[in-house]
Amino acid sequence: MCGIIGYTSRSDKAASVIFQGLKRMEYRGYDSSGMATLNRGKILIRKGVGYLEDVNREEKLSSLPGVTGIGHTRWATHGGVTQTNTHPHHDCKDQIAVIHNGIIDNYQALRHSLIKRGHNFISETDTEVIPHMLEVEMDKGRSLKEAVLAVAPRLEGSYAFLAICVREPGKIVGTRRGSPLVVGAAPGKAFAASDSLALAGQVDQLYMLGENEVVELTPNGATFYDHTGRQIEKKPVKPDTQWDDTDKGDFPFYMLKEIMEQPKTLQAASDQDSELFTSIALDMLRADQVIITACGSSRYAALVGRYLFSSVGRKFAEVVMASEFQYFAESLGRNTLVIAVSQSGETLDVVEGITLARRAGAKIVSIINRPQSLLGELSHNVIYLNCGPEIGVAATKTFLNQVAVFYLLAFSMVHSFDMAADNIRKVCKQISRSLEWNIKTISDIAARYASKNDFYYIARGINFAIASEGALKLKEISYIHAEGMPAGELKHGTLSLIEKDTPVLVICPSDYTYQETLSNAMEAKARGAKIIAVSDENNEIYDHWIRIPKVHELLYPLVAVVPLQLLAYQLALERGHNPDKPRNLAKSVTVK
Repeated sequence: MCGIIGYTSRSDKAASVIFQGLKRMEYRGYDSSGMATLNRGKILIRKGVGYLEDVNREEKLSSLPGVTGIGHTRWATHGGVTQTNTHPHHDCKDQIAVIHNGIIDNYQALRHSLIKRGHNFISETDTEVIPHMLEVEMDKGRSLKEAVLAVAPRLEGSYAFLAICVREPGKIVGTRRGSPLVVGAAPGKAFAASDSLALAGQVDQLYMLGENEVVELTPNGATFYDHTGRQIEKKPVKPDTQWDDTDKGDFPFYMLKEIMEQPKTLQAASDQDSELFTSIALDMLRADQVIITACGSSRYAALVGRYLFSSVGRKFAEVVMASEFQYFAESLGRNTLVIAVSQSGETLDVVEGITLARRAGAKIVSIINRPQSLLGELSHNVIYLNCGPEIGVAATKTFLNQVAVFYLLAFSMVHSFDMAADNIRKVCKQISRSLEWNIKTISDIAARYASKNDFYYIARGINFAIASEGALKLKEISYIHAEGMPAGELKHGTLSLIEKDTPVLVICPSDYTYQETLSNAMEAKARGAKIIAVSDENNEIYDHWIRIPKVHELLYPLVAVVPLQLLAYQLALERGHNPDKPRNLAKSVTVK
């Protein structure tokens, strides 16, 4: 899970442009970063461990000379977080440099073969085999493009990589399989990157590189080839200008900005094509089986969606973890509709499962935030979340909008899209009110419980998934162990872990789950737990009350999750952690 970018121009200094692109993609990986440029017949490489700004301060990445270069932000998979393992990697002769996103599954066999031929490896990474393989091919007299065409078919796994070579100044060659690569061109310059966000404001036309295709970048533009080396034409797409805004504004962290702007982005979620939703809803009702597949926060949104489909449309849907979905592929067929949920549209587990589902004949609907994605290309219909860029690694506004999309789909099954969209727009004001009510309360709770190492979140019915999502947020950014579960399961094991002053978050709005959830909270309180309640009604058993507005019972997930996001954020700050960049995590999970 990395971010890669390449840039070549007639006169611009490449390093400063690449650095700005890396800053926009740092959410993809931030344990280390590096850059290589071509200058006066040499490859210059600088790299280091840590956040990009710190590496730049130490290594002066943005000061590298040259008009052609490549840059990388890393989230380690193969090899520890060290300067040696940081990209770019080079060949034995220091004439080729490569950056790579993905995993080369057969790198060990390739590495052993290259070592037998006399090649020296200095890192522990899978990526380092690529420049050495390119070196072998170019020593046969092949061009860099021809070398990439020869090497790529021998790589197993998923990858997108860019290569430069001193023998071909002003040129960058790239290819991809299973990992994204977007290309942009403007007069006198050309780009390629993992993410169109890296190119925001630089180009007015983008090209999505297809599976196994190769691109050659020069200051004159981009030339595309299929896997055989035959030149092909590609149609450009317009960048989505809302993705140009990556400024934190006056907020100290992106996560807080993205929490606070949710009333606005939720309204954008309601701005959908009613005919598209009605068409998808009818397909769901006709399907023999409906399966939703997702990972992490998206899976918890899917659990809310499953409840909504059952409650409103009387249609049962199964939710399958994306990493497990491939094992169910044999049961899919033409009468199956699969809904894939992914903020980025490039989560590898989701993409691979959907590839199998489509091959089996299933109809694919995807719910995505980012435009121009791998998942979007695989889908028959795409619903966009309309959030704009979400830079904080922990999902906030994208989760909320995913829940809203499921709400719209559910009511589309009963021909009530317009009513549902209106309900969502009304809830936006309620969320703003909830934030105003709870900022100080949540700050006080965080200060009091920041030293605790275990939190438990309980709820029932449609709110259970919100308990799980709240616990996930806490784990992700504060590093506190947290567990979300149906309240009725508390006494089946977990109650043995409750002791004096253990924080238990109880999501208990005054809906059909209220009395039973309250009883479960009392069971925890009787064992010494501190009850932190998220509810529209206060109760004497609560030690702390996080107040939410009273809404229709199917809308409580939208108002209940926001204060839980804010609580996780405040606890992370209390424990001295950066909520935007949690350790060991990245936003776009492009590895299995």
